[in-house]
Amino acid sequence: MKTIQFLVFCFFVQWGYAQEKSLLWEVSGNGLTKPSYVYGTIHMICPNDYFLTDSTKAAFQKAEQVYLELDMDDPTLMSKMMQLMMLTNGKKMKDYLKPEEYTLLSDYFKAKMGASLDQMGGMKPFALMSMLYTTLLSCQPQSYELVFTQMASSAKKELLGLETVELQMGVFDQIPYEKQAGLLADMVRKKDESSKEFGDMVALYKKQDLEGLLKLMDNSEWDFNGYEDILLANRNTAWVPTMEKAMMSKSTFFAVGAGHLGGTKGVLQLLKKQGYTVKPIL
Repeated sequence: MKTIQFLVFCFFVQWGYAQEKSLLWEVSGNGLTKPSYVYGTIHMICPNDYFLTDSTKAAFQKAEQVYLELDMDDPTLMSKMMQLMMLTNGKKMKDYLKPEEYTLLSDYFKAKMGASLDQMGGMKPFALMSMLYTTLLSCQPQSYELVFTQMASSAKKELLGLETVELQMGVFDQIPYEKQAGLLADMVRKKDESSKEFGDMVALYKKQDLEGLLKLMDNSEWDFNGYEDILLANRNTAWVPTMEKAMMSKSTFFAVGAGHLGGTKGVLQLLKKQGYTVKPIL
């Protein structure tokens, strides 16, 4: 089964195995005059666990432009995100949860964040899920995307996005809200287990072990089984033409959720199928 935690953070390894343990990959050949680079991120990590290797910093420095999943320096990004986080169908979270689940979640958010679901009930399940993850961490989380955005600004490198925020956040509108809400309640109900699983994922990420992450996913009790293509594969396929165009014009540093990298439907394999040489950089 595919763990809900990986889905929320695009932290997936899809079908198939990546043999090498690496988060940084060089893309060359197939007419490219300069290599480009693909790096796998985790969207939320404690500062004590955060790392960025010298080889990654060097690849970033060599690249002439930077692509993240979203254009993080778009001045309208935050306002668009806030708008897209809210339910627009006249319903609230209470409509997608059993009474006991609603009470469980409301009490949890009240205790952890000072606001009950009555105050946040207009938010979509995935938005509440993102907030839930901050409670599973014993820290103020750090973001690789923010780091790369700051690095691009300091180096005066153009920063672009592989997809729009409307497309990315709209992915979760294709999954029944009842299913998302139920999984959210189950994560709170089994907070110790979900917290431990998140910790295990971070440990495997630090080892750059995509194969280990896949095994962890298969043993997870939280899943969006049946929606993997919507959440990952379809987006990977849509990204590749944009990546190709970018690489042909300039050496590019791409940073996307680590789960988009591996497997037969992952970005790395799709690039190989297009004729590029893709190799890990340790």
